[in-house]
Amino acid sequence: RYLKAIVPRVMGDNLHRTPHYQDGAFQLALNATWTFRMWGRTMQSIDKHNWAQLFPTLPLKDLPKAGGKDISYFQDWLSHPDYDDYWKNLAIKERFEDIAIPVLQIGGWYDFFTGGTFRNFVGVRERGGSELARGNQRAIVGPWVHPASTMTHAGEVDFGKDSVLDLHADELRWFDHWLKGISNGVEEDAPLRIFVMGTNQWRDEHEWPLARTRFTPYYLHSGGSANSLLGDGGLSTQAPGDEPADGFTYNPAFPTPTRGGNNCCNPEIVPWGAYDQRSVELRSDVLVYTSAPLEEDLEVTGPVIAKVFASTDGRDTDFTAKLVDVHPDGYAVNLCDGIIRGRYRESTSTQKLLEPGAVYEFTIDLWPTSNVFLKGHRIRLDIASANFPRFDRNPNTGNAFAEDAELREAHQGVYHDGARASHVLLPVIPRGQ
Repeated sequence: RYLKAIVPRVMGDNLHRTPHYQDGAFQLALNATWTFRMWGRTMQSIDKHNWAQLFPTLPLKDLPKAGGKDISYFQDWLSHPDYDDYWKNLAIKERFEDIAIPVLQIGGWYDFFTGGTFRNFVGVRERGGSELARGNQRAIVGPWVHPASTMTHAGEVDFGKDSVLDLHADELRWFDHWLKGISNGVEEDAPLRIFVMGTNQWRDEHEWPLARTRFTPYYLHSGGSANSLLGDGGLSTQAPGDEPADGFTYNPAFPTPTRGGNNCCNPEIVPWGAYDQRSVELRSDVLVYTSAPLEEDLEVTGPVIAKVFASTDGRDTDFTAKLVDVHPDGYAVNLCDGIIRGRYRESTSTQKLLEPGAVYEFTIDLWPTSNVFLKGHRIRLDIASANFPRFDRNPNTGNAFAEDAELREAHQGVYHDGARASHVLLPVIPRGQ
């Protein structure tokens, strides 16, 4: 009754998916560092902890104790890995119908709430509890981490001074209109204002995904040796024929490391934002699929999904996917990425272990991005089975992960042939439209 308008910065739609379990995988670095910092009457310093030693703690439930903490809500989160009533009672997405006011959201392409920001935007436009709410949803999304919109860089990439907005002025303008009745043009603004990376320009849009999007599959190819950026992995719009599968060994004792991405909240402990991925792509447990150099600019703006046909010799494992923009000099910058825990492949509410050796189609949500792959650049997709410590390691045993102290190697297969055409579905925006 008295709440007339809000401006949430960096807000998700579902605390289970973000910041706790992204498609089944526990967001370890964020949840561990956040709880260590917040467990107390005042904010705690976490600089003196040896995080390289703490993150690998097994079983995972003992991590707080290993750091001298006893954090009850950390244990609560671990005891609810499924999307159950514990999480549903807190989820915005379950109550879009209760939102009856104008909302201006602010987010960043490298924020860990990015996916939820757009799901909120679409959800309230479709299911909001009033015409006022459905017709007055706005979002501003820049090339930002969580939530440093006053910086020109995210990670090691500088997006220029024009990437910075006076968000305080935008917020005041929003409230001036909705709280004071000032006619300042807010109601005429485009619903979306997004920063398009690559060309580094702001642009107004009217819906999500964009109505002119051409969802285009880019298929994985290789001769069976796509391991590392030195391998023979390719990526193109041509569907695969009779091609051998790629394989790699995922050893959770030596997991593929995190290098940037949608992390939070201590970049000195776990980096966030955009980084050169080549040091990670040199590993043999990373499959690297790269397109030919582009003959013209290619814009990718919207949600990015990978469909990966894969197998493992265990009862559970993870698969990760990362979209990368490769510059002519080889610099390989991450745009967006995702993960899927095998036992949650069908639903985050119900666990269903894998059958060793069986081939499954895994849907990996890489979350949204907006980037122009410039002429001469190449599109790359990286496939692995870990992104540690951003996410906890899957021990590949199929046991309850928070209580499991056992690690086993998993032998993974990724398939790209006529019957199992693994691909990444890119939201391509036609030129000049």
